Formats: sequence, C-alpha cells, structure tokens
Amino acid sequence: MFSFVSSCVEETVALGRLLGKRLQPGDFIALIGELGSGKTHFVQGVAAGDDMPPDVCVTSPSYTLLNEYSGRVSLYHFDLYRLHGDGDILELGFDEYFYGDGACLVEWAERLDRELPEKNLTLVFTQLDDTSRKIDFLYTGSRYEQLVIDLFSELGKSV
Repeated sequence: MFSFVSSCVEETVALGRLLGKRLQPGDFIALIGELGSGKTHFVQGVAAGDDMPPDVCVTSPSYTLLNEYSGRVSLYHFDLYRLHGDGDILELGFDEYFYGDGACLVEWAERLDRELPEKNLTLVFTQLDDTSRKIDFLYTGSRYEQLVIDLFSELGKSV
C-alpha cells in the first residue's frame, strides 16, 4: 500500500489530474471514503487529466448514479451511495460498464461485493482535518501496480 497526504483541495485535484493522464480503456478505479473526504474533487482532477473540455462541469452523480464524460478515454463516474449491493448493480446493468471500453471511477465502491472487478485500483480517502486528506492506494494486477509506480515516481516519491 502507498499513501499520499493532500493538504488542500488543489492538491487532491492535481493528484487526480496525474492519474487521469494515465487512464486507459477498461481501467476500474474504486473510491472509498466518507462524505466530504475528497472523492469528487479527485474525480474532477481525473477528468481534467483525461483531457475533458474545461467547460464540462464534473459533479457527483448522487441522484443520477452515473455521469458519462467524453475525454481522451470515455469516463464513467458512478456514485453508489444510494445502492445496496450487487443486486442493485446487476439490475441497473452497471456491470456492463465495469468491463467495457471506458474507464470507471466508482465512488462508494465498498457497496460492491462480487461485482467489484478482480483487478482494480482502490483509493481510500481519510479526512485528517478540515483541509487535509490521506489517500491510500491499494491495487491488484500488474497494470495497476505500474500505474501507481509511475504516479508516485512523477510525484517524486519512492515506492
């Protein structure tokens, strides 16, 4: 596990931007953390790094459950807060996105069970104080291991 401490929203967005530059079709990024821990700000950075036009407003899909964005890689931003497990995911057909041609960023991914792809990058956001967040990077699969190594290398941090 590797960790990054962000001291402000701008650092969280910048970290997301670095990840967004590296997104590939089929990537699955699970985002876990309490309300207000920085998940949506991170996704805004990912979208910017994925060459999303600056006039596109990236918001949490709390009520729509899914927002789709067209960048360099199609981006599927999920918010599973209101769902209750795999049955809801299957019923809504979200699993088709999880194994599709775009990159998935899934807030409240801990609500997944069997539908969480075996190979994924999981980011756990912990609020340290009013402005600081700790972001833990956990991964399964060589694609995500290399992604984390490259990301931390660009940040000037050894892994």
